[in-house]
Amino acid sequence: MADKMATRQAYGDFLVEKGKTKKNLIVMDADLSKSTMTAGFAKAYPDRFFNMGIAEQNLYGVAAGLALSGKVVCASTFAMFASGRAFEIIRNSIGYTRANVKVCATHAGISVGEDGASHQTFEDIALMRTVPGMTVLNPSDANSAKKLLEQAVETDGPFYVRLGRLAVPVLYADDADIRVGRGQCLRDGKDYTVIATGLMTGEALAAAETLAAEGVDVRVIDMHTIKPLDGEIIEKAAAETKGLVTAEEHSVIGGLGGAVAAYTAAHCPVRIAFVGQKDTYGESGKPPELLQKYGMTAADIASAVRSLAG
Repeated sequence: MADKMATRQAYGDFLVEKGKTKKNLIVMDADLSKSTMTAGFAKAYPDRFFNMGIAEQNLYGVAAGLALSGKVVCASTFAMFASGRAFEIIRNSIGYTRANVKVCATHAGISVGEDGASHQTFEDIALMRTVPGMTVLNPSDANSAKKLLEQAVETDGPFYVRLGRLAVPVLYADDADIRVGRGQCLRDGKDYTVIATGLMTGEALAAAETLAAEGVDVRVIDMHTIKPLDGEIIEKAAAETKGLVTAEEHSVIGGLGGAVAAYTAAHCPVRIAFVGQKDTYGESGKPPELLQKYGMTAADIASAVRSLAG
């Protein structure tokens, strides 16, 4: 595997491979199959692929019907349109019926880049967390994406899988043991803990290297499953380190940070700092420049850790 790969590309590769053996797997899209990477499945298995056009509510309504008829459905569009435009359908037709639909939403966060504010969603994790029974996944790299997708497809019930446009470093070995609902400690540390998700996991590891040079020992946890949240790994970090930083390519309102804050308030009160989109829209630009402008880089994570120390 390449040193870098977008999680959306890993999704596309996974679908083609999984389609060989999972004969009841249906893939659907909303006229974005080249961008969401479902085009490979469409070419390999044209009788099991449906392009529903630019009609996201219809996409997820039909996906629910197919799932309730015994199919396993992966239904894709950009995260902005899945979580935003189709929220009511996902809530009522998929969530309420516990339909076996995997909402595989790509192009999440500020790293969509040049597509601009209308396509950069920072609200999707917050929205999907509120749907009863919805499992919410946000893989950090290509290998974890494939392993989490495998479990999602083989588990009955609704899933929201957040996938990115930008190529990100491969953090996990091919044989890594990655489980839905269980956070991964990628680096141990005794001073502070960074709990990251998605592409911010790689940034967290880079921040930990910077802080190590300053004599600060930072633990890094990849919280790829936002719901159900791994409370055990959070409580351990709260007990063994002096504070937590959450890092996400999402609004600081209602996402990973909100989930961790709510959990710690109830179970293990601890000081927390939050790195993410600060209650603002994005803009068009190159992804690295946008991540820097809106405060979602390794340097911002390191600053947040220092703020706890200060």
